Amino acid sequence: MNLYDINIITGLSGSGKSTAIAAFEDAGYYCVDNLPVALLPKFLELPVETSAEIAGLAFVMDLREKDFLQKYSKIFNSLKEQGYILRILFLEASEEVLLRRYSQTRRHHPLSRHKNLIDGIRAENDQLKCLRQIADTIIDTTTYNVHELKSLMLRLVQKSTNVTAMRINIMSFGFKYGVPKDTDLIIDVRFLANPYFVPELKNLDGETKDVFDFVTKNKEAQIFQKKYLDLLDYLIPLYEKEGKAYLTIAFGCTGGRHRSVAIARNIYDHIKKQRKRIDITHRDIDR
Repeated sequence: MNLYDINIITGLSGSGKSTAIAAFEDAGYYCVDNLPVALLPKFLELPVETSAEIAGLAFVMDLREKDFLQKYSKIFNSLKEQGYILRILFLEASEEVLLRRYSQTRRHHPLSRHKNLIDGIRAENDQLKCLRQIADTIIDTTTYNVHELKSLMLRLVQKSTNVTAMRINIMSFGFKYGVPKDTDLIIDVRFLANPYFVPELKNLDGETKDVFDFVTKNKEAQIFQKKYLDLLDYLIPLYEKEGKAYLTIAFGCTGGRHRSVAIARNIYDHIKKQRKRIDITHRDIDR
């Protein structure tokens, strides 16, 4: 039996539970939305794929399941007795904000099928009072937008785990083969001296010492790298603060074999000293 940390995300409908579970997923948790509470013990008996890599488990449970209120207490207590660490995160928001959010999304409130929306919100608030009382963490999302809530949730998750939420991918590519998709920052390094026109370097690539030194150690390249690394050192924590899960930084030259490879490697080596979750890809190095 794997005694994963279990996080139960619950609370008022429209309070941001979908955003919360997305933050847990980005932080490396195995997540399930709307799992019936009676199935939780059975779920924990199943082998979870890539179990060595997950930070824990997170489940959204709420009044969408009609038997949730009758069953959760007994099941949660039983799991704690078995040694599981179970935390309850309760999200709420003001009536005014919940009304506005439902108006914007045009979704149905789970308790408003046969009554108006405000009555449904008040009924849910009343029914969840006991669960709120035993919650480990209560977050009022009234003043948060989606991005602020996700950022808050990531900070909350990171306090209890060693997982760094954002993964960085450094990429080199050749413009002649097209600009890569799904990149966040693209830098054109075709302003640098090109080893392609140096006979003894033409057939080498940017991962070799001779080409790497040729590209990175001239005056223009060193000034560029210092300025760009200063910018990245400033930007990366801000991207992470905003809840970004992945950041791809791409460097392009003509063929993707010399200049972009060398610069990408140098940037990778710098960032690698500060964080573990970073990869490097040379898309066109063998073309």
